[in-house]
Parts: sequence; C-alpha cells; structure tokens
Amino acid sequence: MDEFVRVMKALSDPNRVKLLKMLQERMMCVCELHVALRLAQPTVSKHLKILEEAGLVCREKDGLWVNYTIADGGRSPYAASLLGQLRHWLSEDAEVRLLLENLDSICREDICRQE
Repeated sequence: MDEFVRVMKALSDPNRVKLLKMLQERMMCVCELHVALRLAQPTVSKHLKILEEAGLVCREKDGLWVNYTIADGGRSPYAASLLGQLRHWLSEDAEVRLLLENLDSICREDICRQE
C-alpha cells in the first residue's frame, strides 16, 4: 500500500507530470528541465527527487551533468504500470503539446554558456 501511495503522490503535482512527459521524449539534465518549465533549479531538483523516490525516474552522472531518464519500472509494479499509461495520456493537452514541441530548442550547452 505504501508504495502505491508514494507513486500516486508523486503524480499529484502538475509539474512532476510535465517532467515525466518531457523525460519520455528524451534524457535531460536539471538545467534543461528548469528552462523548459521556467521553474527555479532547486524546485526542479526537489520534484525530481520525489519522482526518483517513487521509482518513476533514474539519474546518471555524466561529467558535469546529471542526466534523468524514465525508470524501467523494475523497482515498482505501480510505477511501471503508470509510466506505460502516461505515454498515451495528455497527448492532446495544449500545454503539454507546446512543452514537448519546444524541447528541440533546449540545449544544455547553450544554457550553461548563459549562466
């Protein structure tokens, strides 16, 4: 029961759902996600931590960056099931569609040069 509630709570925030939708498209680092969502980097990091604790995302260190990807669902059957369904959900949502369309213009190297 606790695992199910943790996954559901992780999905209860619209920004965390948006993070998952973006990560379903491609691997991204915190700086890219913070630019895409227009949220402070610490806020994005907190959201990612909640998603990671729920077994929904994984992170991998790559030099200067920490890359985030969608988890394979091996840690939690609830996470695996919801991630599979999430791929089909919200595809017609205007806000999500715009967010995903703008991903191609977000480049970590450009972001790091500006900061």
